[in-house]
Amino acid sequence: MTEVKLEVVELPIPEGTNIIIGKTHFIKTVEDLYEAIVTSHTNIKFGLCMCEASGKRLVRHDGNDEELRNLAIEACLKIGAGHVFIIYMKGGWPINVLNDLKHVQEVVSLEAATSNPVKVIVADLGEQRALLGVADGFKPLGVEREEDIKERREFLRKIGYKR
Repeated sequence: MTEVKLEVVELPIPEGTNIIIGKTHFIKTVEDLYEAIVTSHTNIKFGLCMCEASGKRLVRHDGNDEELRNLAIEACLKIGAGHVFIIYMKGGWPINVLNDLKHVQEVVSLEAATSNPVKVIVADLGEQRALLGVADGFKPLGVEREEDIKERREFLRKIGYKR
């Protein structure tokens, strides 16, 4: 019987940066994710990578920003689970690219898209590791009141997502 060790991997998210974490299944993912991002939103700076699960088992990477690419590589190495991909981005919001990422043929799932603190729960099985889930942000502190609703609606208009 294989022993399972659970590990919590905390990923850094620098100010003004978002992270997208997902699962995929094929080596061409890196190029296809790159194309999905640059064709959906031209101002986004990003770095991405994926953990190859077979063959050479390399961390494959791409992007248009070296700092963000290095953050993605470090995150993939910390997680170390096959077919996991990481995108760090600036100059846009995940909402600008998520639908395009969902339509990349080899993307299996999206686990998180956030600028909140992130902890990834990983199962270590020796030669294999699995991403079990992502803790995104913090627990709720209460239920919004009328003033909170007003503030939320004003914020969405201020950043241009509602008219």
